[in-house]
Amino acid sequence: MLSLTRRNKILEILKKEKQVTTQNLEERLNVSGATIRNDLNDLEKEGFLKRIHGGAVLPDSSDSQSYKNFHHRSQKNVFEKKLLGKESSKLIEEGKSIILDASSTILFMIPHLKNKERLTIITNGLYTALEVKEISNANIIVVGGIVRPKSGALEGLLGESILDKVNADIMFTSAHGFTIEDGLTDFNYYEIQLKKKMMQKAKKVVALLDHTKIGNVSTAQFATIEEIDLIITDNKTPSNIIRSIEKLEVQVVVAE
Repeated sequence: MLSLTRRNKILEILKKEKQVTTQNLEERLNVSGATIRNDLNDLEKEGFLKRIHGGAVLPDSSDSQSYKNFHHRSQKNVFEKKLLGKESSKLIEEGKSIILDASSTILFMIPHLKNKERLTIITNGLYTALEVKEISNANIIVVGGIVRPKSGALEGLLGESILDKVNADIMFTSAHGFTIEDGLTDFNYYEIQLKKKMMQKAKKVVALLDHTKIGNVSTAQFATIEEIDLIITDNKTPSNIIRSIEKLEVQVVVAE
């Protein structure tokens, strides 16, 4: 069983049972205790669980490291994010319908959308919605749901029901990490379910990934590399990785 699959399974078990033991997970997943301990340690670092003696429990929301302050995240790698935002906006023609996820990278697209006419913008991000509302000539659809603390993301079945009623030309997304093997991965299990649905409702999927995201793997996968049409990155991403991606017939644009 791949580590990503196994860790998703651990999270599913933990969400149902609230507490797990290392020994029980060894037996259920048929792996060694050392492997389970490594999984639990990594999941704790990402804020998904809290280690206790002999196992793990669900974290208190105040303890969760995954709920990083949105403003803090938006101030990281600002130069690269601005490049990605400007480059991605070139793909958007007047009158198009686009989906924007709740990632901080997406915010850097928005200043470049203000002169585009008759856009329909669909988003599950509260902070994204607050920014795009300033675009006077756009129709804004906010995908409702449960508000995720600090990040401002909306998640849950309510959002999925809204998405059932819309279609889009392009979805723009980012992620905590990307590798060729694991695709796009992120922290929150419930938010990635919504991201998967958003991808299904768009004709084209564009991933905005600065170089710090390349090579990272988070706990939950929401897209394989085959499900991505275009990756926009910066010039600090190694050229050998770009070539490997392009060999899989995924277009890569380096924002300058």
